[in-house]
Amino acid sequence: MEIGIGNVSFVIFILALVFVFKTINVVPQQHAWVVERLGKYHATLGPGLNIVVPFVDRIAYKHVLKEIPLDVPPQVCITKDNTQLQVDGILYFQITDAMRASYGSSNYIAAITQLAQTTLRSVIGRMELDKTFEEREHINTAIVNAIDESAANWGVKVLRYEIKDLTPPSEILHAMQAQITAERGKRALIAASEGRKQEQINIATGEREASIARSEGEKQAAINRAQGEAAAITAIADATAGALREVGAAIQSQGGADAVNLKVAEKYVEAFAELARTNNSLIVPANLGDMSGLIATAMQVVKTQKP
Repeated sequence: MEIGIGNVSFVIFILALVFVFKTINVVPQQHAWVVERLGKYHATLGPGLNIVVPFVDRIAYKHVLKEIPLDVPPQVCITKDNTQLQVDGILYFQITDAMRASYGSSNYIAAITQLAQTTLRSVIGRMELDKTFEEREHINTAIVNAIDESAANWGVKVLRYEIKDLTPPSEILHAMQAQITAERGKRALIAASEGRKQEQINIATGEREASIARSEGEKQAAINRAQGEAAAITAIADATAGALREVGAAIQSQGGADAVNLKVAEKYVEAFAELARTNNSLIVPANLGDMSGLIATAMQVVKTQKP
């Protein structure tokens, strides 16, 4: 009888432990658990300690609320110019509604993947091959907007999409490389011609500036010479005027007239002597013998010039 009571107590203890474990549930941070009661959605358990009714409630779904990366398998897309292009990418999403994620779709991950692929084909199909390499940001944004609108019914928020690789066929790659090489050669030729053009412009500009500088120098030199000559002429005129004034003053002084008579006679004689040395013919005045008369005549001229 004691053994039977002990067995019953042990069974009750085990059932109590099971009841406690079934009743108390600890949900980790950034997780959400969906509880069904008798097969029907009942509640969503948040992080922390939660109590449920054992054997009536059950944890049907467990969701991670962190940002989840999802690889989108590579696929072949056809561009607007009928070129095949293999594209693969990665999608980042987050569960925002655990109840919708549990009951909105049987497999929301597969649904998101398929929608990303179909949207990618649609976006690529509206672009030419060259544009697909330039418009990655536009492609990523278009895919996120298209998927996010549908994924809202699945309790999922699509955060971003990134293209990992764009791989055209090998012959297209060779053609693109040849085009790039030709374009770089063209740019090199243009750069060289621009350099030569700029060099010629610089040379012409330098020659023009040098010519202007030379002409300005010559102009300034001519101005300086003219100013120098004018100053010299002015100085000579001033000196001549001063000399004449000195001569006039000397004539007016005492004995000046006699000195002038003597000087005139000397110059007269010297002039005839010089004329005799430099010419074969000699012109002799009729009154050469009367030298005093000639000097008197010269002095009369001087006197008539006095003021």
